[in-house]
Amino acid sequence: MCRSPGETRFIRALTWLEGDVWSKAAQKKELDFSQIGRLMGRMDVSLKSFSHKGAKRTFLWDIAQASAHRAFVPMIEDEHIQFIVMNILDKFEQENAKGLNILPAQVIHNDANDYNILVDGAGHISGLIDFGDFIESHRICELAVACAYAMLGQSDPVGRACDVVSGYHVENPLSEDEITLLYDLIRVRLAESICMAAQQYAANPDNEYLLISQKDVRDLLRRMEQINPKVVHYRFRDVCGLEACKGARKLVQWLSANADKIGPIVQHDLSPDNVLVLDLSPISVNDEGIPRSAEEATNVIFKMMDDAGAAVGVGSYLEDRDVYKGDFFKTVDPDEKRTVHLGIDLFLAAYEPLYAPLDGKVCVHNDNTRDYDYGPVVILEHETDDGQVFYTKYGHLSRTSLELWEDGKEFKKGEIIGYLGPYPENGNWAPHVHFQLLLDLMGMENDVCGVAARSEVNVWSSVCPSPNLILGMKTKCQGEVVRNSKNIRAERSRHLSPNLSLSYSDPLKVVRADAQYLYTDKGERYLDMVNNVCHVGHCHPRVVAAATEQMSVLNTNTRYLHDNIVNYARELLSTFPEPLDVCFFVNSGSEANDLALRLSRNYTNSKDMMIVDHAYHGNLTSLIDLSPYKFNRKGGKGCPEHVKICPMPDGYRGPIKWDDPECGSKYADMAIEQLRALVSEGRKPAAFIAESLLGCGGQIVLPEGYLSKVYGAVREAGGLCIADEVQVGFGRVGSHMWGFELQEVVPDIVTLGKPIGNGHPLGAVITTRAVADAFFNGMEYFNTFGGNPVSCAIGLEVLQVLRDERLQNNAARVGEYLMNGLKQLADRHPLIGEVRGRGLFIGAELVRDHDTLEPATTEASQVVNLMKDRGILLSTDGPLDNVVKIKPPICFSMENADEFLREFSSCMELVGGNS
Repeated sequence: MCRSPGETRFIRALTWLEGDVWSKAAQKKELDFSQIGRLMGRMDVSLKSFSHKGAKRTFLWDIAQASAHRAFVPMIEDEHIQFIVMNILDKFEQENAKGLNILPAQVIHNDANDYNILVDGAGHISGLIDFGDFIESHRICELAVACAYAMLGQSDPVGRACDVVSGYHVENPLSEDEITLLYDLIRVRLAESICMAAQQYAANPDNEYLLISQKDVRDLLRRMEQINPKVVHYRFRDVCGLEACKGARKLVQWLSANADKIGPIVQHDLSPDNVLVLDLSPISVNDEGIPRSAEEATNVIFKMMDDAGAAVGVGSYLEDRDVYKGDFFKTVDPDEKRTVHLGIDLFLAAYEPLYAPLDGKVCVHNDNTRDYDYGPVVILEHETDDGQVFYTKYGHLSRTSLELWEDGKEFKKGEIIGYLGPYPENGNWAPHVHFQLLLDLMGMENDVCGVAARSEVNVWSSVCPSPNLILGMKTKCQGEVVRNSKNIRAERSRHLSPNLSLSYSDPLKVVRADAQYLYTDKGERYLDMVNNVCHVGHCHPRVVAAATEQMSVLNTNTRYLHDNIVNYARELLSTFPEPLDVCFFVNSGSEANDLALRLSRNYTNSKDMMIVDHAYHGNLTSLIDLSPYKFNRKGGKGCPEHVKICPMPDGYRGPIKWDDPECGSKYADMAIEQLRALVSEGRKPAAFIAESLLGCGGQIVLPEGYLSKVYGAVREAGGLCIADEVQVGFGRVGSHMWGFELQEVVPDIVTLGKPIGNGHPLGAVITTRAVADAFFNGMEYFNTFGGNPVSCAIGLEVLQVLRDERLQNNAARVGEYLMNGLKQLADRHPLIGEVRGRGLFIGAELVRDHDTLEPATTEASQVVNLMKDRGILLSTDGPLDNVVKIKPPICFSMENADEFLREFSSCMELVGGNS
């Protein structure tokens, strides 16, 4: 393009990207910072092999060229910031640059700031713009830039950086050397930003915006002065899946293996009957909620010990305490203070002696005189056989101990190293020793943390393993780490398989349950309409008592005689028709179906199986082969050669409709066609396996006569018939105890799971004597946990609760009421295509068009999430994920049904309108 002859001009054509810039989107909703890391990680993977001569340039925004900014430092007007920046640049030149030079280099974007990242309406990153700062530099500099911007203006800047780092590492794994340098490079980038603004302001002093725009950078640099860089480094290691403090596992193993070489630190016996574990949070305040003085706390604690006949009071490791006072328990995050205890406290009388548990030498000693500090404290340095250094810390001692300590003084195992201090000289606490094990003093010496912030627990529990490795108490003295939902999701992503899914767009953290209700960590109550496992109600007191009582007496295997297994077998078998009279006990529905498969193959000497389309029979390899719900979907490998798939007898969506009087017979004929195809190949079926009502198929009730006709044909061909009752058994269908009874058939094998133990891992296979005897071929069947006394006590109690509380009848009455209510809603809400089910096993299939049956999959998901927002939990199922499934604990009440129908109608109106 030219304006005159000989003149050339260039035009750059840009593609428009939809979305709002991150900075504006973040004002509207909370965003997931890990996606910044994932974006830049993918970017750098894509650019790894890219090269361009224009990327090899001198550029002040390149972290690797930070030394060039030294000339701008005198232009920084804020003296404190100038001092910070100078220190950052000094460290870069003296330490960082050499390490950076050997790290991977490539072209990087180099400017992932909150105005260059685009976000869509759902809060997901939709684009990245402005490649004007691209340069060939070191890969880790890309991440450092992204982290620097992500930390600005955040109440928890390190937490946001950790989010970015974890996301980047998932897409583009970092080396340990890169992680080591990362935090320093983040600070370098911030220092560069200060320097660039300073030199620009010096050239244009009327531009006050340059100083205003740097406020967040200055604030962050000041806050970072209060942050321990080692903690940040270890947090970065942790979120990348590395051992936070390198060597922690090694030390734990050494102490475990050498426990006999470790001596006591106090003269008192620490056996369970001589110690009292204290919950210090409630003890620390009086009945009016006012913090107790050291004297009051001492009186309360030692009276509790006396009452319990305990010589030693114990404060637990990793106990989260609300007892700490003073500014030194604050963190840079105003919403968080240090509350998680990193040692074990031993409460004893003042001036009780303390002993070295191992040979060691004094490496730190001091009198920390602030109230609620350690008072006199000493840290001993020890060494393992192979030279690994570690430390033990003793706090809240007496001033008489000070004269025992001097730098480098050696103590032999068993020598007195100090004495417990009285208040107030011990920091103004009730007399006790704070005993702590450490691998790293973190550059803090006598101020090394004895209490951690919740957000840093992963790091500090690695730096400070359990002190009980040395104390050797047999009493539980470790608290449980409580995490928020976001942290749990991050931990799941790092330590659990991504195959494990979560329910709902905003998953719940559930902490307790009762009957048909679940409760979150925030105290919210949810009506559970999807949990068919806790069959007689969550945490049923009779079931819990049966488990607790038996577990406190005995739990062993079936090679010993015990009443429970035979009592349970008799009661369970009494619910089945003849000739089903033999039990095998296992631990899950999957195990039950796998054993049923073995029984059928052994009995028939055949391997071939017949199954129903879209069935799911369990997560074992043998059962994935029988589950089209798995093998015909994403990640599956298709139908195995030894399996024949029978069409799903779905009278709503299938070729034969419910109103056809021969519906069941015609679908059975389709199954028999598969049987004939098998036989024509010279094979015979080992078994036909089907759920008595189809769960993953979409809560489908089998058409009348279907099983009787299929069973007859299969048996005539020499095969067995297996009824999978894992989801629908134990009275859920209301009119009968077992789903197969709806079809007026008796299977050869019945498999049980899920509700059988009301949440306890238990399963069973019920079969005939003939099938069981054929299995008795010389090979022992032994299941380590199957049929154990605890499981059988639980299973028996579930049956008796089911009977005593008339829950089968409840399922029938409430289920019928619920079905009728849903059918009435279907008349008002055209999205409801069909309502089907029996008892409290119900499905509502949502469709956009009643003629084409176009599935309303998106709408079904929306309804489920809207119902969750209203305190009711549902889920979707079916081949098209458009069936709202309803299968609550069968203590579900009429009042619950009314609440559901009211809220479901409201949500349906929001999603699809009404007629």
